[in-house]
Amino acid sequence: MTTATPLTPEQLDRIDAYWRACNYLAVGMIYLRDNPLLREPLKPEHIKQRLLGHWGASPGLSFMYVHLNRIIRERDQDAIFLAGPGHGAPGVLAPVYLEGTYSEIYPNKSEDEEGLKAFFKQFSFPGGIGSHCTPETPGSIHEGGELGYSISHAFGAAFDNPDLLVAVAVGDGEAETGPLATSWHSSKFLNPIRDGAVLPILHLNGYKINNPTLLSRIPDEELASLMRGYGWTPHFVAGDDPLTLHQTMAATLDACHDQIRAIQHAARASGEATRAHWPMIVLRTPKGWTGPSEVDGHKVEGFWRAHQVPLSGMHDNPEHLKQLEDWLRSYRPEELFDAQGRLIPELKALAPQGTKRMSASPHANGGLIRRALRMPDFRDYAIRVDKPGTARAMNTKPTGALLRDVMARNLDNFRVFGPDENSSNKLDAVYEVSKKLWLCDYKPEDADGGELSPDGRVLEMLSEHTLEGWYEGYVLTGRHGFFATYEAFVHVIDSMYNQHAKWLSICEDIPWRARISSLNLLITSTVWRQDHNGFTHQDPGFLDVVVNKNPEVTRIYLPPDVNTLLSTVNHCLQSRDDINVIVADKQSHLQYLDMDAAIKHCTKGIGIWEWASNDQGAEPDVVMAGCGDIPTKEALAATALLREHFPDIKIRFINVVDLFKLQPAGEHPHGLSDADFDSLFTKDRPIIFNFHGYPWLIHRLAYRRTNHKNLHVRGYKEKGNINTPLELAISNEIDRFSLAIDVINRVPRLQVAGAHVKETLRDQQIECRNYAYEHGIDKPDVDEWVWPF
Repeated sequence: MTTATPLTPEQLDRIDAYWRACNYLAVGMIYLRDNPLLREPLKPEHIKQRLLGHWGASPGLSFMYVHLNRIIRERDQDAIFLAGPGHGAPGVLAPVYLEGTYSEIYPNKSEDEEGLKAFFKQFSFPGGIGSHCTPETPGSIHEGGELGYSISHAFGAAFDNPDLLVAVAVGDGEAETGPLATSWHSSKFLNPIRDGAVLPILHLNGYKINNPTLLSRIPDEELASLMRGYGWTPHFVAGDDPLTLHQTMAATLDACHDQIRAIQHAARASGEATRAHWPMIVLRTPKGWTGPSEVDGHKVEGFWRAHQVPLSGMHDNPEHLKQLEDWLRSYRPEELFDAQGRLIPELKALAPQGTKRMSASPHANGGLIRRALRMPDFRDYAIRVDKPGTARAMNTKPTGALLRDVMARNLDNFRVFGPDENSSNKLDAVYEVSKKLWLCDYKPEDADGGELSPDGRVLEMLSEHTLEGWYEGYVLTGRHGFFATYEAFVHVIDSMYNQHAKWLSICEDIPWRARISSLNLLITSTVWRQDHNGFTHQDPGFLDVVVNKNPEVTRIYLPPDVNTLLSTVNHCLQSRDDINVIVADKQSHLQYLDMDAAIKHCTKGIGIWEWASNDQGAEPDVVMAGCGDIPTKEALAATALLREHFPDIKIRFINVVDLFKLQPAGEHPHGLSDADFDSLFTKDRPIIFNFHGYPWLIHRLAYRRTNHKNLHVRGYKEKGNINTPLELAISNEIDRFSLAIDVINRVPRLQVAGAHVKETLRDQQIECRNYAYEHGIDKPDVDEWVWPF
């Protein structure tokens, strides 16, 4: 730990005063609804009835923020700040208010006594703001409601931002999470030529809610070894005396910034990007620093009791009220604010100006600097379809070519993310333009198909958490991306999806938040082609997670072939403020629509396939619907079987690309009106709906529809193992034979007359299963089936 003292006495005094003002505001947010500057003795009626908030991490957060401001001012550094500790908002909101940004955005929270009163009252108060760094917080791109993603978000912000410093506070509780522990490896993906820098500050205040933290209880030497093992250069700042710590922190930040500039200068001067050992800071300060040392005989400062509200019972405990007033007055607010309640000019001058303020950086409101993608014409990647349901192609491979050319046209604001699976997912055409980023050691054999490069723009790491965090940080700061992953393991990021969806939902109602690029998730290696990998790889349930969130920001698409996938991806890459989930398998599948028909079908999101229907001019006997590539194929095969056995049967075939079309228009912006839904699905005819995912999801979406009582859904029912594709379908009753039998059972005139056909279909089903058990593959005539009409 350095002993340098770079601050002059005047600088030291002013930085400490500014920090005291931050701490005063943090306490005021938790406790006060009136008398914000203690212009009169504190009374019970000045205190909020319900005390909410978290004091423990706040002093450390504002300590970091104040010192970063000095670096920004003195070194002309563009920077943003991410607060990882949960519920740490008071420690961030305070300096954001003091530097003026908050009042600019929210004029009723003005920089005077009246505005300060409103600022205090709104915190953790009905109709106000939460205790995290929510979207309402200027300068925030990371709420911290769920712990573990601060570092990965920070790196996403730094990618392709060569002049940006992203300072990220990492809580020692957060540091115990799996995603955070893995995200330390992110430094191995930071290219010092084209990327900015990330400065993590691991804040060891010692405690979580009421337990010690692991990293705070190991020796500095061991912790330093851990950080060096991750590839970082650690710097330690520790103590509890503010004046001493101000000097130490200032010197340490100077040293870290010097190291960052040296790394970047060396790489940019030489043109050679290599892995750097970037600096990071370990900051040890007491939890609840500068707060009450004891309450009712129990230790508070430097202990877990400082985590939330150190003093309670303000309205019926005069001793606590007095202790709160003493605590607030210990910051000497009369020295910090003028008669109108404004921060005094000499302290105001410590904050950066304009967009140099971290709370006003356009990087933290990414839509302000977002540039639309320069898109190729997706029609150029179409495959030829002369007759529906006869030709085969790998559905995702042409999308890989589209992404390749999107990358080529947008080499500074578009990236592809994936957990070691882009080649497996048939997206490897992108490597023709940009390889996989790799800054670690190389071996000779890597040149043989490794597709590695120190300036690659494809980010692959076997951590869905880290990748998703990078991707979110990248789009939150105004850029674009695409993430492809295996369907069964997209569940790894369930809660990250939830958190990002909540962020976008809140932003819908914040007019100053500019619109950002949508998250685009390609879910591939899907359940119906995981027959070889087995039960663990069979789970289409991510869609059930997606539909739980605000319909204003959620989208689900299940394009059944190459051209519908291309049309869907083209739309999604250009959309804003959504999370687009695209489900498409990577293997060879039947192709149904030429590009013109695909565009029309995707634009509608749902429609009748005339070529697969024979009910024109009449009401159908049954509606057959497919949603997803394999379910669509099996539903078509069932339709063909029925028409072969019952030439007079009238079948309407519907395909669904946009899953939310099934919801009423009043529940989702993409939902069909009741009139349109009834026109497609009829009011009283049986509907056999073959679905990619769990069948109950369709009932959940369509339960209010007129004909719901006749809606019969088939989908994945957790029946699988090492199967063939058809046997897996048979086990879950989405196969052609089961569907055809289902129709016979549902159409009244066939229930008896169709008995012989049912027997034939059951025999064929048994033959197919037995063939798979004997030969290990599906019967060729079934596997190679094509549309016969």
